Amino acid sequence: MNIKKEQNGSELNVAVEGRLDTITAPELDAELTTALNGIEKLVFDFSELEYISSAGLRVLLSAQKVMTKQGGMVIRNVKPEIMEIFEVTGFVDILDIEN
Repeated sequence: MNIKKEQNGSELNVAVEGRLDTITAPELDAELTTALNGIEKLVFDFSELEYISSAGLRVLLSAQKVMTKQGGMVIRNVKPEIMEIFEVTGFVDILDIEN
């Protein structure tokens, strides 16, 4: 998994590439924990995300909880395979997903 972060003022853009699973989810969680201070808008780019597991979903849920208090969170460029996981798990009702 590769994580690319770009901050523009109070907006943080995070592009996640590869697999977000049990092995890689703690890395993203650690990155977000230190990066979200002062952030009002968190934007995930999932155009290169190939797979997400329940561990990855937990990281997104955790980030969503933080960002609900600080501003907002959006997920963009979700591939059909990932969208299917969001739909099956009910995350489409929890997350703000733009395609």
